[in-house]
Amino acid sequence: MRRKRILIADDEDDIREIASASLEVTTDWEILTASCGREALDVARHSSPDAILLDVMMPDMDGPTTFTHLRDDAATHHMPVILLTAKVQTADRQRYTQLGVRGLIAKPFDPMCLAAKISEILQW
Repeated sequence: MRRKRILIADDEDDIREIASASLEVTTDWEILTASCGREALDVARHSSPDAILLDVMMPDMDGPTTFTHLRDDAATHHMPVILLTAKVQTADRQRYTQLGVRGLIAKPFDPMCLAAKISEILQW
């Protein structure tokens, strides 16, 4: 059986590195990364991740816009997306949930609990 593949899309190098390292230490998942929305779309199309962690606030193409493009593409529309966000106000949560994302993970997150949080959201 193929191991799970996770795409982490965040414009902050530190966040990508911390999330990648924590998932590599605590799981056997294959970790892919992207530094912007456009790169995330390309990686998702070509690598078929089992889930995408997507930063909300990115330059050029933010997370919600990237999510919309993922949903509009037949190759990526089925991929579950979890948003990474520093904005966890009730109104923000409702707006993101209405988009159809699978869940939210607040930044900053506990790196040692990241895999468990992803697994909980996706019911893995």
